[in-house]
Amino acid sequence: MTYECITLEHDGPVVWLTLNRPERLNALNDRMLSELDSALNTLRGTQNRVVVIRGAGRAFCAGYDVSPDAEEIGYSSERGPVADRDRLVHNIELWTRIWRHEQPVIAAVHGHCIGGGTQLASLCDITIVADDASIQSSPSLPLGGGYLSPLWVHLVGPKRAKLMSFDAGRRISGLQAVRWGWAAESVAASELDDYVRDLAHSIARTPGNLLRLKKEAINRVAEMDGLLSYARMGAETDALLHLTPEVALVQSWIKELGLKAAIQRFHDEGLPDIEDAQ
Repeated sequence: MTYECITLEHDGPVVWLTLNRPERLNALNDRMLSELDSALNTLRGTQNRVVVIRGAGRAFCAGYDVSPDAEEIGYSSERGPVADRDRLVHNIELWTRIWRHEQPVIAAVHGHCIGGGTQLASLCDITIVADDASIQSSPSLPLGGGYLSPLWVHLVGPKRAKLMSFDAGRRISGLQAVRWGWAAESVAASELDDYVRDLAHSIARTPGNLLRLKKEAINRVAEMDGLLSYARMGAETDALLHLTPEVALVQSWIKELGLKAAIQRFHDEGLPDIEDAQ
C-alpha cells in the first residue's frame, strides 16, 4: 500500500513504522490514525516478529493536531458531544489494538512526545526514550482533560499523573520518564535508533508464537488491574470539557492567533473561569 502519513521499512524480522508528518512534528490527524491502523493490520499473521514505531524529523509525536486548520479544532462544537465521545473512543480502540497486536511493539521516542503521542507510546509493549526527549501528557493549552491522564495513573501513580495533568504543558525528560516508570530505558539521542534496532533483533531471535503467548500473559495481568478501563474512561470527561466555554475560548485563540501565540497568551495571562464571571 501507499501511505501519505507513515512509512514502513522491513529489516529482516523487524518492521520500522515511522510517523511521517515531520513538518507538523508528526501530529496525529485522522489520515495518520487510519494509516497506522491499516499498516498494523497488514502485519498481522506475517513472519515479522517485532514492530518498532518511531517519528520522522525532530519529534516522535506532538499529539493530536491542534493547529488552526486541523480537524481537532472545532470538532466537538460541530459534531456534538456524542459524536465527539465516539471519536475519542475510536482512538482509544486503535491504541488498544496496538496493545493487543500479536507482535511485540516497541516505541522509540525522541524529541517531543506530547498528549496523544504519550497515549500511543504508553500502549506499546516497550518504550525506549532518548535521554533528552521532552515528554508531556497534556498539551500546552487546556483543550480538554481526563482523556490522557488515566494511562499515566497506571504507569506512574495518581500524584504524578495529577502533576502532569493539572499543570498544562508540564514536561519531563527521557531520563525522568524512566525513573518514574513511564518508559523502560533511556539512551543518548544519537544512539536511540541503533539501540532499538539491536533490541528489536535480539527479541526477534525468539519465535513469534512464543512472543505472542508471553505478551498475552503479561497483558492479561495488566488488564485485570484495569489498564484498558483506564484508557477508555477519559473519553466522556474529555467530550464534556470540549463543550465548556473555557475550551471554546482557547480554540478561538488558536484560530485567531495561531498555536504558538495562543500558548504564549495562556502562559502570560492564564485562562479565566468564564462561568464564575457571569
